[in-house]
Amino acid sequence: MAETTTVYPQETAPGSLITRDGQIQWAGLLMGPGTPYEIDRTGITGWDDLPVLDTGDIVRPDQHGAWPGARWAQPRLIGASVWLLPRTAGQARAVAAAFRAATGADGGEQWLAVRLHGETLAVRARVSRRVVPQDRSFVVHGASRTSLQWTATDPRRFGTVLREARAHLPAPEPGLDWPRTAGATPAGLHWPLEWGTSGAAGTCTAVNGGGAAAHPVIEFRGPVRQPALTRLADGRRLRYDIVLGPQDVLTVDTESGTVLLNGTTSRLYTAAPDSAPEQLFHLPPGSTELAFRAGDTTPDPRASATLRWRDAHW
Repeated sequence: MAETTTVYPQETAPGSLITRDGQIQWAGLLMGPGTPYEIDRTGITGWDDLPVLDTGDIVRPDQHGAWPGARWAQPRLIGASVWLLPRTAGQARAVAAAFRAATGADGGEQWLAVRLHGETLAVRARVSRRVVPQDRSFVVHGASRTSLQWTATDPRRFGTVLREARAHLPAPEPGLDWPRTAGATPAGLHWPLEWGTSGAAGTCTAVNGGGAAAHPVIEFRGPVRQPALTRLADGRRLRYDIVLGPQDVLTVDTESGTVLLNGTTSRLYTAAPDSAPEQLFHLPPGSTELAFRAGDTTPDPRASATLRWRDAHW
């Protein structure tokens, strides 16, 4: 039987502190209703906009228009005006210090999560602009209307739930167990019939609930020889000429295009000639049927292929 999409539980979801609409979580700092960091009535900019697109269109030399080419989205710019509103003047220093610590220029990309109308989406971003006016209201009460801007190099927004699908190598069903006796007469079958355990189809279904392509992280676990994962809709596959032992894990990151053995050593060179470039192996919106296969004559039931991804949205 085919295996379906489940939730991967061993992870803290982006926006885990958010409890109501209009709240924003960034670097452990919760902003919005019910916090000392209220969002201005102008709201958030760039969050639900389609990013600027670069196109590979080629102008036709002998007629109107152009030949359509590939389209790629530029980084997403998200802006928000945030009010620093300490409850008392005595809390002004702590409120401002926490805001500065969370919105500094150090560190890499982190999750920026926003909840609107009951839906929480998140992007990986960095703070690219911070303006904190030092006016009289700030000096006396600690209140200030600040401006923040984040840059998300990957413009897609993602669901907060990390999803998982797993497939094992195909295995036949054992069928009926026909008991035997020591004498000449067989024991025969008795109700209820024992059909044995279910077989494995070696397939799984990955469901991307967003409107943009999602790039999964794929783990091949041994023991297995020449593991391969194929998209059944178009035949695009990833296949690696490698032998994995019982403790080995080959991790393929289709976003960054890396192939690591046990999380440390690159094995990108083991890609077979019929293997697609890793970054072209994505999950389109909707359901994707995948098949896990190997070069083993006798499949080992411990071998598996696991995909993890988030629903991707524009």
